[in-house]
Amino acid sequence: MHKFAESWPDRGIVQEVLAQITWYHNLALLEKVKEPELRLWYARQTFENGWSRNVLVFQIETRLHERIGQTTNNFNTALPPVDSDMAGQVFKDPYIFDSLGTADLRREAELEQKLIDHLEKFLLELGQGFAFVGRQVHMEVGKDDFYIDLLFYHLKLRCYVVIELKAGKFQAGHVSQLNMYMNIVNDLMRHPDDKKTIGLLLV
Repeated sequence: MHKFAESWPDRGIVQEVLAQITWYHNLALLEKVKEPELRLWYARQTFENGWSRNVLVFQIETRLHERIGQTTNNFNTALPPVDSDMAGQVFKDPYIFDSLGTADLRREAELEQKLIDHLEKFLLELGQGFAFVGRQVHMEVGKDDFYIDLLFYHLKLRCYVVIELKAGKFQAGHVSQLNMYMNIVNDLMRHPDDKKTIGLLLV
């Protein structure tokens, strides 16, 4: 208790944020995070996202604060400013998929199956607000058939999120394929109230 009081000399912070999370969460913060500002950031994230203590520890150990909002994207040019700021804070770089194991996944189907097998952990790593729509989602354009690896809907952004998986090195053609899938979803699935589809390429 003495260490807790020393760590938070500002009583307003204790009332505002720390009182909203459990004692076990607070102990994890004291044990795992030395910088007060960073500790407060994780406390707020815990409260806003409803993290369990184990999830909080996982996020600290994988240094979420360094990964969030760091993805390479074109949100500034493709979305209005308010939406681009929110989208920028939703996606991370890099994503950490420890649940996939250490095997070298050489085929996209293997990667996809592993992610689906550990869907709960995959959703946790993606972050709050992602709703799973389906895998290998069939889209028919003219007489051609296309299959989207993974399709999600983001509840806060109010848009579909197409995830294209590639088990290998990045190639420029991957972006063209992802853009095509995003356009198809916009044309065939997007409701008039939905925002434009966002694509995520996981290589």
